Amino acid sequence: MEVLKQVVFWVGVTLVGGFVAYVGRYGAERLLKRRRQRQAEALDKERAKLEKKRAKAAAKTEKKRKDS
Repeated sequence: MEVLKQVVFWVGVTLVGGFVAYVGRYGAERLLKRRRQRQAEALDKERAKLEKKRAKAAAKTEKKRKDS
């Protein structure tokens, strides 16, 4: 009977450990996904800013050519 209790105990410990590991992995994946998404959004905003600056510089250059 004592052996059966130990077996049940260790099976329970193993199941609980597996559950905690699964939840931890899932949480980590969600955190990484959110981080990557935010980085991608920030990169898109930065690209938009750079494109706007390029367009403004091109317009300024074109205006200087016309004035000269």
